[in-house]
Amino acid sequence: MTSQIAHGGSTPTSEQIRRAPKVLLHDHLDGGLRPGTVVDLARASGYSQLPDHDPDKLGLWFREAADSGSLERYLETFSHTVGVMQTRDALVRVARECAEDLAEDGVVYAEVRYAPEQHLEGGLTLEEVVEAVNEGFREGERLARAQGRRIRVGALLTAMRHAARALEIAELANRYRDMGVVGFDIAGAEAGHPPTRHLDAFEYLKRENNHFTIHAGEAFGLPSIWQALQWCGADRLGHGVRIIDDIEVAEDGTVRLGRLASYVRDKRVPLEMCPSSNLQTGAASSYAEHPIGLLRRLHFRVTVNTDNRLMSHTSMSREFEHLVETFGCTLDDMQWFSVNAMKSAFIPFDERLAMINDVIKPGYAELKSEWLFQQTASTRSSVAADG
Repeated sequence: MTSQIAHGGSTPTSEQIRRAPKVLLHDHLDGGLRPGTVVDLARASGYSQLPDHDPDKLGLWFREAADSGSLERYLETFSHTVGVMQTRDALVRVARECAEDLAEDGVVYAEVRYAPEQHLEGGLTLEEVVEAVNEGFREGERLARAQGRRIRVGALLTAMRHAARALEIAELANRYRDMGVVGFDIAGAEAGHPPTRHLDAFEYLKRENNHFTIHAGEAFGLPSIWQALQWCGADRLGHGVRIIDDIEVAEDGTVRLGRLASYVRDKRVPLEMCPSSNLQTGAASSYAEHPIGLLRRLHFRVTVNTDNRLMSHTSMSREFEHLVETFGCTLDDMQWFSVNAMKSAFIPFDERLAMINDVIKPGYAELKSEWLFQQTASTRSSVAADG
């Protein structure tokens, strides 16, 4: 299903990709720890179940376990990261480093999600978890700014779809909505745990005029997407990669969209796509076969995301490097993805518009002007050599 997505413009270098202003909507806090931090926190808390205490070897273990094709080993990776995130200090540190790492990678706006209910084993309350993470994000933003980088991080509070605390977490998200929390999410195994089990949470959030996204259309197919949109009223789809099941591509290249795919495109429903993670979970067989190429060409509201940076050994820059290598993605395409994401963020309209007009577009304009001057210089050198 390889589909070129390049729409003119310049092919970015790795250095330009890193410097480009990027927007991240789907990133899990417990999936993005530095391996060295996992080791430090395990030592400080007495957590003794790590498979290795050497940061380099541990980082490799996380990647290999996530790549193994074994769901049991993949889930084990999160048992270790969550296992060391049970104190206030640990949560502050992990959130601070998350913001710093994203800023260093050129991310200017991020929505990072986590499940407060998974961080209570050390005696913290749900409120203390949220306040610790918010404090860490603010510290990370300040440290990044001191180093000449700008980033804004909003938190998404996640409820686990196999548990029964969705309404409680939704109410928590609503209480902290003006204090760093920008929305709500549900995550966990899709099969057997439909989002409609948590209708009370979604109906509550709609009554409160609050925002939410739903993990849907990753491990499970079109029914999961349909329920998330038409029953629950999701603002965005976490992954949504299986929308491709409602799109037919004929041998001559013509495309026919089914009713659900047409609705998703017509309504501009944002798709939080995570290519590297999708390969690990089997939602796509290769980068070349990933639906993002076709969905970009068909002008769906596609965004590019990391999901779990530690487990996928990835970053926003690496995700875009794969798109450049596989689909010929240009700086224009990168800007398109980034503007899509910023349009779909859960912060007020005027703030999104300011980020687009004052940060994202000027950043890409500068990179494209660099490319233009480099091309001009290269052409002149070639002419001089021929002369």
